[in-house]
Amino acid sequence: MAGPLSATVRAATRRRLIPQRVALVLTQAAVKKVRTLMDGRPDMIGIKVGVRTRGCNGLSYTIEYAKEKSKQDEVVVQDGVTVLIDKKAQLTLLGTEMDYQESKLASEFVFHNPNIKGTCGCGESFSL
Repeated sequence: MAGPLSATVRAATRRRLIPQRVALVLTQAAVKKVRTLMDGRPDMIGIKVGVRTRGCNGLSYTIEYAKEKSKQDEVVVQDGVTVLIDKKAQLTLLGTEMDYQESKLASEFVFHNPNIKGTCGCGESFSL
């Protein structure tokens, strides 16, 4: 299995009109990047997003390749790509937009999460 992918946390600064039952919405840039990551990986069904305790603010996102869906994973299929959401991350991600951004210094998935109360200075961890 390949190493972990990177993600940055940002608190949502404006209210998004996303229905509350939608766990995660991907931007077109995120869809394109997930599709690129999945090319050449026929043994994987998609990527899996989770949370773990880490960093100065408490929680951080994890992203890894998913070979199979576990019983309690939530499945988001958008524009032909599959994102599994780990059971522990489902309430944390409710109403979140997943984006992919590239700059001169970084290329990473960015989560615009309206549930976040605070983030650390480096953008790697958040609190609810």
